[in-house]
Amino acid sequence: MAVVVITGCSSGFGLATSLAFARRGDRVYATMRNTAKSGALLAATGAEHVAVEVLALDVTEDTSVTAAVEHIVAAEGRIDVLVNNAGVEHWGAVECLADDLVRNTFETNLLGAVRMIRAVLPTMRAQGSGVIVNMASAAGRVPGLPVNWAYSASKHAVCSMTDSLSGEVQPFGIRVASIEPGFFSTNNLANATRPTPGSPYEELETAVVAFFESSLDHGGDPVNVAAAILAVVDDPASPRHVPVGPDAEVFIGAAATMSETEWDAVGRSLIGLPPLA
Repeated sequence: MAVVVITGCSSGFGLATSLAFARRGDRVYATMRNTAKSGALLAATGAEHVAVEVLALDVTEDTSVTAAVEHIVAAEGRIDVLVNNAGVEHWGAVECLADDLVRNTFETNLLGAVRMIRAVLPTMRAQGSGVIVNMASAAGRVPGLPVNWAYSASKHAVCSMTDSLSGEVQPFGIRVASIEPGFFSTNNLANATRPTPGSPYEELETAVVAFFESSLDHGGDPVNVAAAILAVVDDPASPRHVPVGPDAEVFIGAAATMSETEWDAVGRSLIGLPPLA
């Protein structure tokens, strides 16, 4: 039985991953910023007669991260798996997206993961084992689309951080991987900030937001991402970067072979805008 810590568990990938680990009898700490939003998770665990412990944890706050991890270590004596899933997304052109929203994106998606990693590593080093799974995105492996730059840049940073961290902790028996999903049906955009009307980029912003909303509405089942996370945890030979979903594999493969001009044209086509003259 592994001790598993997962962030961002109120819905989507975090909820599905918590259930997946709990079903096989692991000791799961399902953390979230606001535990009042744990209803869907607790209803699912109750229906399946499996157990998780819901724990308040805000990845943007050092004291919250420290308190939660100390609680888990005191209760369990070890941490075997960390899944850095908590994330946010805000849209806006580079000229227009407010600084506080840019900071929130990086504080959550990148620095939130770093805070969690720093908190669990002393325990993992002491026990000589552990697996850290960082939730990145296919967007972190391809050139950025307009208007989605803050999210994309934060996920590129997560992918790069994963590579660096892996080289640092391998000698201590710790593995690190980056999960890179394409479009999956989650409510990830429920709290996303939309661009302010009247921007000089309004047509582009509107097209990008509509593309992402439609793609997520028709996306895959989050249980497939949870299954990919469990596969990484269970397989010592798993690759470090793991695309999930056929669209992720297509996008990443295409970006590796296209010129910048070709990729830009594909991007405009995807969001429903005509090619530039």
